[in-house]
Amino acid sequence: MLSIARTIRSPAIRRLHHTRTAATQATSKRAGDISDAFTSLSGQRFSPLAAEYADLKTRLIRGNEDAIRLSWERLLQDLREEIPLIVEKGSKVIPEIDFKDIDNAPEEFNEALRKRGVAVVRGVVSEEEALGWKESLREYIKANPQTKGMQNPQVFELYWSRAQLLARGHPNMLRVQRFLMSYWHATNPHTPISTRHPISYADRLRMRLPGDSRFALGPHVDGGSVERWDENGYGLGRIYDSVWKGCWEAFDPWESSCRLPVVSDLHNGVGACSAFRMFQGWLSLSTTGPGEGTLLVNPLLAKATAYYLLRPFFSPVSGVAPGAQTASEAVTNTQAFLNVENWKMDEQPSSWIQGATPGHGQELSHLLHPHLQLQKCMIHIPTVRPGDYVAWHCDTIHAVDKTHAGTADSSVLYIPACPLTEDNARYLVRQREKFVRGEPSPDFGGGVGESGHVGRVGVEEVEGLLGEEGVRAMGLREWDSGVEGLGTGERVVLDLGNKVEGFYG
Repeated sequence: MLSIARTIRSPAIRRLHHTRTAATQATSKRAGDISDAFTSLSGQRFSPLAAEYADLKTRLIRGNEDAIRLSWERLLQDLREEIPLIVEKGSKVIPEIDFKDIDNAPEEFNEALRKRGVAVVRGVVSEEEALGWKESLREYIKANPQTKGMQNPQVFELYWSRAQLLARGHPNMLRVQRFLMSYWHATNPHTPISTRHPISYADRLRMRLPGDSRFALGPHVDGGSVERWDENGYGLGRIYDSVWKGCWEAFDPWESSCRLPVVSDLHNGVGACSAFRMFQGWLSLSTTGPGEGTLLVNPLLAKATAYYLLRPFFSPVSGVAPGAQTASEAVTNTQAFLNVENWKMDEQPSSWIQGATPGHGQELSHLLHPHLQLQKCMIHIPTVRPGDYVAWHCDTIHAVDKTHAGTADSSVLYIPACPLTEDNARYLVRQREKFVRGEPSPDFGGGVGESGHVGRVGVEEVEGLLGEEGVRAMGLREWDSGVEGLGTGERVVLDLGNKVEGFYG
């Protein structure tokens, strides 16, 4: 079997590198950190968008206005009924499962995951192994004081440390990713996608310190912002067509084939994700409970998605000053303000898309999105220990504690779950080039990254560091499309992946 170093330097790979270099350079992102990905963290203000967005909104709902009004009313009624249940249950609403049980997941877990869009998988790796990774990361950072990061820093611009590579390529991590992605389905069995072949997506890490209140990232959704409304973004897959036609109940957040054409980064934002991540997720390196610098999620999934999509088409009749977009906090919390009769569809859509800014992530707040009552139903995940994995659906609203009120660090490795698709294979090619050079992963801020870091893992070391499955997930060895039991779409995408990644001439 060829070594990985020889594989990367093979003629096929060189040809692929040559043909894609111009495109890769054209889309390289400027240097930056996580604050650049969100308007609120970068010090900017939300404001009306360009006039073209008013035209876009008009096209989206044209001819379906009456159906959308009725759909909005049904949605608000459903939210009124379900939000109190969420508040009452708190963290208990989030399904949990032990890693050892994932081959026989109880139906209660299955139903809860599909409804809530979030899960905790306990013990994916041992506490000892997870804590060892954290210690090795501290040593790597200490040996490389030039490491970039945000706030102190606490979110580090690191992608290629030994610990991160080991965690992403760990057999248990790949197995749990397959398990979680199995909850998605493709209406067309010939869809070129494989949830049984996760790709390795290089993301950052966080080591949040006790007392911190600066890394206060509020409710947001990954995967772009304005792209969710744009015909050239999510509209390419017609993902939300049922919402635009006035039947939000028909929206299926777990259908995968419609996600393949999507362009989720139309504006080349720093930190904006261009790969298809079915789940965002992280592996805990700490024991962390609610209020201790951890994650909060909105466990409404389909209903919350429908709401933040429809919100830009409706305005309150009373409770706000003429021309204002938000009411005061006191007014926003009143039943009179939230009442369906107080909300009317705009006769002429404006250019506002609440919480959306091109090139930044989608943000939400209880002032901009009052019916979600985010101040009440952003729910803490349960206490996690080192080695636990937390995952949430790519449409899920999530946030972090405003203040880390604990006594120990809150540390995680961000590791999403991504299926093999043709576009994700293309992403792997770009990511592979960044790995070889030690530069930041393609979706994130550019610059020299870890290219000069002491102790960075090189190409020659990967083969001895990871198993064959982990190496394949990085795009460093060809996929086996000849194995028995593959579906038609799976076999097609494995062959496509091998061609895109340069293993076929």
